[in-house]
Amino acid sequence: MRASLTYLGHPEYFFPLVGVNDKRAIVQAFFPDETGQPASGDLDVDLFRLREWISPPPGPMPNFYYEPLADYWMDDGDEVLDDEPVDAEQETYSVESILEDGAFHSPDELRGIIDRWRATKNIVLQGPPGTGKTWLARRLAYALMGVKDPDAIRAVQFHPGTSYEDFVRGWRPKGDGTLELVDGPLLQHAKLAREYPDLDFVLVIEEFNRGNPAQALGEMLTLLERTKRTESEALELTYKHDAEERFNLPENLYVIGTMNTADRSLALVDFALRRRFAFFELDPQFNDAWKKHLSDKFRTESPAHIDEIARRIAAMNDQIAADPSLGTSFRIGHSYFTPETEVSELDPWYRAVVETSVAPQLREYWHDRPETVDLIVEQLLAEL
Repeated sequence: MRASLTYLGHPEYFFPLVGVNDKRAIVQAFFPDETGQPASGDLDVDLFRLREWISPPPGPMPNFYYEPLADYWMDDGDEVLDDEPVDAEQETYSVESILEDGAFHSPDELRGIIDRWRATKNIVLQGPPGTGKTWLARRLAYALMGVKDPDAIRAVQFHPGTSYEDFVRGWRPKGDGTLELVDGPLLQHAKLAREYPDLDFVLVIEEFNRGNPAQALGEMLTLLERTKRTESEALELTYKHDAEERFNLPENLYVIGTMNTADRSLALVDFALRRRFAFFELDPQFNDAWKKHLSDKFRTESPAHIDEIARRIAAMNDQIAADPSLGTSFRIGHSYFTPETEVSELDPWYRAVVETSVAPQLREYWHDRPETVDLIVEQLLAEL
């Protein structure tokens, strides 16, 4: 649809081609062998360059489906298809891209997470509420893959009712009253990864320990391990199709989980699970990068006011961390105080965040000590 609309809107520039595979095959056939120039990486840009090379505007639009041009890229009259299931027009993505998107972590910290993820295949981001675990997980996945390809990422959320049958494979009723064996998100994404071994695929498990991870994973707990991703280590699945052989996870499937360490209702993550995942603690980031973000959003605000807000939040988090009944896992994260869009005035926005988001959270923490909450809120909202 996008390709059709761009062509209809600008037929002088875009080609009447809606198939990404065709576009890619044409570009690969002509760049650099025929044109003598390297491809730019943007299919539409390269196709327009190709048009200028073959028939400069206002000349006729080249038709690559007929001779002689078809001979360059079509094989025996069939389209030359690429193995990749992703859009070649997608943008490249790196650690620098994460920082440009608004991460407040250091590039070395982000690279360390990605390097460890490549080595272990499985990681978990854990931390206090509001530290951007879900936000960061998806962007780390893009950086791991090197491209911003949403189709290569599958996200699921665990909850107390999540079972093996939901996540891996289980029996489901059909419309005719019989049962059929249906693959869950893990096996579905593993199958896609196996079909395209040259690409990386990521499974994001949000709220990883809100349910019972060991129960939901079953034998996958073993198969997830980096050293068990081979055919020789394959296992029989709990539910298997007739004549189905043993199963192993592909090497190019990566898993990233997120855990809110302040959630008291969470099931404990057992040692067997911890051994197969690398865990990274995400702390609140009220640093210079966060202050710059606020300065960009509140362009007329004094830097001294932003520094004062950071000081007050740090004092609140220090008090939370020092409480024996709470600790560092209950600190308030930077996401609470990070506007996504430019806001006209800092003070009304800041007061609204404290009154509607932070204060209710603090009352949950100190439900038996309302005077403590009142004092902290008063300190946060004191005149700047």
